[in-house]
Amino acid sequence: MNRIAVLAFGHASVDLYQGAVPALVPFLVAERGYGYVAASGIVLAATLLSSIVQPVFGALTDRWRMPWLIPVSMTTAGLGVALSGVGSAYVTTWLAVALSGLGVAAYHPESARLARIASEGSHVRMSWFSLGGTLGFATAPLLVTPLLSVAGVGGSPYLVVPALLGALVTVLVIRSVRAGGGGGPAAVTVPGRDDWPAFLRLTLVIVSRSIAYVGLSAFVALYMGGGLAGGLALFVLFGGGAVGTVIGGRLAARFGRIRTMRAAYLASIVAIAGVPLAPGWSAYLFIALSSMALYAPFSLHVTLGQDFLPNRIGTASGVTLGLAVSAGGLASPLIGALAEATTLRLALGTLVAFATLSWLLSRTLREPAVETS
Repeated sequence: MNRIAVLAFGHASVDLYQGAVPALVPFLVAERGYGYVAASGIVLAATLLSSIVQPVFGALTDRWRMPWLIPVSMTTAGLGVALSGVGSAYVTTWLAVALSGLGVAAYHPESARLARIASEGSHVRMSWFSLGGTLGFATAPLLVTPLLSVAGVGGSPYLVVPALLGALVTVLVIRSVRAGGGGGPAAVTVPGRDDWPAFLRLTLVIVSRSIAYVGLSAFVALYMGGGLAGGLALFVLFGGGAVGTVIGGRLAARFGRIRTMRAAYLASIVAIAGVPLAPGWSAYLFIALSSMALYAPFSLHVTLGQDFLPNRIGTASGVTLGLAVSAGGLASPLIGALAEATTLRLALGTLVAFATLSWLLSRTLREPAVETS
């Protein structure tokens, strides 16, 4: 059994629910009449609790082995989205999506620690684990849009199925790793000192990138008109992320992680600017390019974070994997408010500033002294 492949599948089944939330938003707008602020509040629900508890779960997994947390968190992520369409009150939908975000937050630190063991410390193999999550994002609109187009938001309970399947197969890897004697702190600790200043700068890069990407994912479907056109926009956005993850890993192997990161963020500035400026269907091209550029450094964030904090793998994983989405969700209501006060096109245009900030901050980073194979 290929452990990393199975873990990547499990990662996909969890991050599918992060992609499901923006795919759900246009249907909530259409059926319940939500405005931009209310819609962005749903995105906020998926990330607010997640961003608060993410460091807590990371610290806990640095101290104790918690393999049981992985299938429990996966099921919780799916259950929250499944309940989001049950009932018509805004508060119940908000709480259900928040529950899903809690599950996502609990999943990432411990699963990344397990992936570190299964990959034997290779950041190349870890990139495949990250790719699984990206593919989960890409799959979300393909699953959510057709289902809710037929059943409406009341069809959301069917969305629990991927979580249950992912939890089932991930349990097999957990048993395999435990049978092999892995899982202790020594199995994932790389000799070296924790470089907190560099890690904090990397965190700022991730936060800025998150605002740019989540801003796109929250509003690009509405910008392109919603419905099938909006679902296609999300598929292009998420699918471009999968392509970008693979390209980023290959470029990093040849040119290094930091150089690849800088080049990707520089490209993202031009690509994001093109989304609100490009006419008609050509906007889809810039949506794809934006996603590819923003996702090329994604798996590199994970291995860099783990190398900057070799003695805090859980904390590093929780921030680099979880904060990548949760931080952007916290800013999405502000972008929604700007869209209501001006235009959605102008609000999307402001995302260029955050891509620019990621590029500037990436220029302050250097490759860590400890390298993985």
